[in-house]
Amino acid sequence: MSVPASNDTKTPRRSRGVFVLGLLALFGAVLFAGFVALGTWQVHRRAWKHELVARVDARVHAEPVDAPDRSQWPRVDAANDEYRRVKLSGTFLEDKSVRVRASTELGLGSWLLTPMRRANGEVVIVNRGFVSPTWCAGKADCLLGPSGETTVTGLLRISEPKGAFLQDNQPAADRWFSRDVAAIAKAKGLGDTAPYFIDADAASSPAGGDGGDGPVGGLTVIAFPDNHLQYAITWYALAGLTLVGAWIVWRDERRKRR
Repeated sequence: MSVPASNDTKTPRRSRGVFVLGLLALFGAVLFAGFVALGTWQVHRRAWKHELVARVDARVHAEPVDAPDRSQWPRVDAANDEYRRVKLSGTFLEDKSVRVRASTELGLGSWLLTPMRRANGEVVIVNRGFVSPTWCAGKADCLLGPSGETTVTGLLRISEPKGAFLQDNQPAADRWFSRDVAAIAKAKGLGDTAPYFIDADAASSPAGGDGGDGPVGGLTVIAFPDNHLQYAITWYALAGLTLVGAWIVWRDERRKRR
């Protein structure tokens, strides 16, 4: 029985129709434009980030100014005031202090937040610094002093309501995981309270540099991730790959039509 000879001749592939080519061209153009737009956006974001870092650096190293009073509270925001060096005078309400869970270069522990009442009755919450888990037997009502009016300097910080990766505060149990000024003021019955808090510097902290277990001030971390150049390169590279893909399709189509 004879076996049919195999046919090694391949059937030529047909060229794509005009409609398919049009769709591919449109899809490629949209991808290319999108990738270029994203890359350009990252370039602008990088420039904005560098300007922000420069502004914050100037604020941190400037001479301290008076903390905003009630007439200025509505205008306080992160863009114009975060990390501004300020000074504040008043009397600590130590019986209204709270501990907010913290992780610092000194390890796990808490921030000790104590309200300060100014002479005009306004209240500003002051983060007096880091305390270890054993400080004050895990409570927040140990008397630190000084009694009477005192002055602290530090960095103005915007209230920190619960974030995506933080546990919910438990005001009834006096357990705090975020420095939510409004929630703390409500739980402690503080009344007229500023919408920001102040991170006290090391000079305003009694344990700063003395080897004590708290509170240790001056531990504010100022960091702005800057990955925009990498992202821009990635998006522009994808735009380039889109052009390569378009060239391959064009070369393939040209070969078919010969």
